[in-house]
Amino acid sequence: MSWDIARAATVLLEAEDNRTERGPITDEWPGLGLDTAYRVQDETLRRRLDRGEHIVGVKLGLTSRAKQERMGVAAPLTAWLTDGMLLPAGAPVPQQRLIHPRAEPEIVFVMKNRLAGPGVTAATALAAVGSVHGGIEVIDSRYRDFRFTLPDVVADNASSGRFLTGPVGVPPEKLDLAMEACLVEVDGQVADSATGAAVQGHPAEALALAANDLGRRGLAIEPGWIVLTGGMTDAVPVPPGSTVAVHFTHLGSLHLTGG
Repeated sequence: MSWDIARAATVLLEAEDNRTERGPITDEWPGLGLDTAYRVQDETLRRRLDRGEHIVGVKLGLTSRAKQERMGVAAPLTAWLTDGMLLPAGAPVPQQRLIHPRAEPEIVFVMKNRLAGPGVTAATALAAVGSVHGGIEVIDSRYRDFRFTLPDVVADNASSGRFLTGPVGVPPEKLDLAMEACLVEVDGQVADSATGAAVQGHPAEALALAANDLGRRGLAIEPGWIVLTGGMTDAVPVPPGSTVAVHFTHLGSLHLTGG
């Protein structure tokens, strides 16, 4: 059976809905390129919207150079956030809906103004931000062992799973985002730490990257949207019974249970 955008979208959404991991699509469709992978991603979004979900923002993936090297991927990527991915405060990781969830800390922007590329710089991007929050993204690749190429993970909406944002919102001008630090604890033990500089040198650079990437596709980041700027540290598994805490310097603390 030949591969096309519709089939790839069907395969990925069925894997998500059925909690069934699989090998990379590029193992069977070696001609899958980056532009086509984004068209697959947009098709999965269209189907999510058709079933009642709503766009709430965008996310960036693999913005850390160390993470790019570990995953064997050469560049960051953008993907969609819908309200179906929101994890309410205090809710556990929905293990019954995910395959192999992992959690990573994020610096999160809530947009004040529309941001449209191309030509967006970090400075103009930051000026469009209303507030900055701490966050946790629960990623969940549909690919076995998180093994994928860049087109694979783009098509898979950047391993989207669930996300939560903290209640502490700070105007961006009040923070040194490159120096904003986070500490990750797993079951009470320190697992990792990082600063905002791990995200493309500065989280606003990641925001500009997202705006320019969407601009090339005739899209923009809209007012009120949430932007996850990418994992500051490597992702940690969150199996049932586990607890993850993320403590930021100025953005408060978030806690997540594995259910």
